Amino acid sequence: MTILVIGTGCAKCKTLAQFTEQAVKELGLAAEITKVTDLKQIMALGVMMTPALAVNGTVKVVGKVPSVAEIKTLLQQAA
Repeated sequence: MTILVIGTGCAKCKTLAQFTEQAVKELGLAAEITKVTDLKQIMALGVMMTPALAVNGTVKVVGKVPSVAEIKTLLQQAA
């Protein structure tokens, strides 16, 4: 599973990264978490608001920080 945490490095982006790592750990998933901070890459993904979360190439969350439980649900659906 490939997970992208998309954002410029703001506090919300860092929180999303922490929550995502926690959700992956709690679910025991084998996942590669990558942080995308370059504005050109962010725009190439079609993301206009950060933070955002993409799972397996599909943007799932834009402009908010979901709870760990919400992230776990997204990851389970994508697995």
